Amino acid sequence: MFDNTARRQEGCANRNFALTHFEAVRHDSEALAVNLTPEDQSVQSMADVSPTKWHLAHTTWFFEAFVLRRFDPDYRIFDPAFAYLFNSYYEAAGPRHPRPQRGLLSRPTVDVVCAYRDHVGAAMARFIEHSAEPMWREAASLVELGLHHEQQHQELILMDIKHVFSINPLLPAYQAPQPQIAAPAASLGWVEFAGGLVEIGHGGDGFAFDNETPRHRVWLESFRLAKRPVTCGEYLDFIEAGGYRRPEFWLSDGWTTVRTEGWEKPLYWYREDGVWSIFTLGGRRRLNPAEPVCHLSYFEADAYARWAGRRLPTEAEWEFAAEGLPVAGNFADRGCLHPSADPAPGAEPDGAARLRQMFGDVWEWTASPYIRYPRFHAAIGAVGEYNGKFMCNQMVLRGGCAVTPAGHIRPTYRNFFPPSARWAFAGLRLAEDL
Repeated sequence: MFDNTARRQEGCANRNFALTHFEAVRHDSEALAVNLTPEDQSVQSMADVSPTKWHLAHTTWFFEAFVLRRFDPDYRIFDPAFAYLFNSYYEAAGPRHPRPQRGLLSRPTVDVVCAYRDHVGAAMARFIEHSAEPMWREAASLVELGLHHEQQHQELILMDIKHVFSINPLLPAYQAPQPQIAAPAASLGWVEFAGGLVEIGHGGDGFAFDNETPRHRVWLESFRLAKRPVTCGEYLDFIEAGGYRRPEFWLSDGWTTVRTEGWEKPLYWYREDGVWSIFTLGGRRRLNPAEPVCHLSYFEADAYARWAGRRLPTEAEWEFAAEGLPVAGNFADRGCLHPSADPAPGAEPDGAARLRQMFGDVWEWTASPYIRYPRFHAAIGAVGEYNGKFMCNQMVLRGGCAVTPAGHIRPTYRNFFPPSARWAFAGLRLAEDL
């Protein structure tokens, strides 16, 4: 995995650094497919999931469409049809293949997609090294955006193949079984924050997506956060207390979804003969009550918090609490690819009164809708569709998870999903007013 520490200091403006960064990120994407057959890489298990080969092609199309076609007069398009097949949602970039039908694309084959990646990768390397300086200065920020975009798709590859494998009756494993921590979970505990007028949002050096900006002031009432995420054992108490049968804990749309979808437990949980198990990227195994609960929708996270007599934090509370903490945790580079009961090395702050596992393990749902920050303006053109067009009917998550690339996360990073989404590696941390 690529070490992004230096990137925060100089970004992609330095050509040598940009080339190293580009090659490393592209290699990381391809490494995720090594354990997959061509058949694995072609399956789409639901409309929200994309086949692995589509992710590999789409991230390649991004560089072809937004860098090479715009800035490199010598570039030759690999296949004109790919602009239609692998555009995701960029209306300004032209028409596109319907998202729910990506699994019907038996062609191009995986081999052709790999050749496409090689073609674009070689052209990008030449462009980074040899383009005229004025052109490079204009293109460098798009190259950096494309690399962070590809890292987002690295997480999606793992999220999506987990769902693909989960609907296969054989329950195939993506990787070898991973060791588990048998120790009980740490006590819940709380950390208090005085609140007041604070600043949130990205305002410093280094890369950030546009939706993290601009930095602005918000007022926070005094609050406290749980020291750690909610565990599987604690969520199991909610299930056994009839949480999925008691409408008083659920938002109206959430309760409708529970009844319509027949939800009785988190995604990937099983119960046979009174024994709970869970499906992971390392295969199916017994549920570990000490690890953070994962694959919850916003509706489930909110219902649990209400049942527990608490609430979800707002994204401003979460960011204010996370500021100054080490951005270290159980990320994809650790190889676990599943939430752990054991904080990753370097992720455990000094002192008993500090927050644990704020980064990595599970994305944490917040109570905040995904909307624009004050004075936010989306970029002009197709790349302006990257985040701004989705600021409706989504909720914000913070902190990254066990399949997020290391170095990809910041305290200001805003992820977002519809409130009913469950296939993301999402859990929760409790909050309450003081």
